[in-house]
Amino acid sequence: MNFGINVTYHTKPGKRQDFLDGLSAAGIRDAVRAEAGCLQYDYYLSVSDPDEVLLVERWESPEAQKLHLTQPHMDRVKQLKERFVERTTLVSYEL
Repeated sequence: MNFGINVTYHTKPGKRQDFLDGLSAAGIRDAVRAEAGCLQYDYYLSVSDPDEVLLVERWESPEAQKLHLTQPHMDRVKQLKERFVERTTLVSYEL
C-alpha cells in the first residue's frame, strides 16, 4: 500500500522565501528523494496565500515514511521550521 501525506506549512509573515531558501541550501529535497521508499517529495506555493507552502509526499509504505522522519537531514528541517514556520497541518492518506 502506498502512503501519502500533504503537509501545509504556514510560515511566519513574509518568511516563506527564507524557509524555501533554507530547505534548498540544505539539499533537503534531494536527500529525501534519495531515501528508500520515497516516491514523491515536492513543494508547491499557494497563489492566494504568500505565507503558505504545500509539501506533497508519497511513500511506498507508512513504515518508509516513519523511517524518513529519523534521518539526520530532518533535524535541519526541524531547525528551519522553528525559525520560519508558525504552524503545520498534516493530512495523510492511502494511495
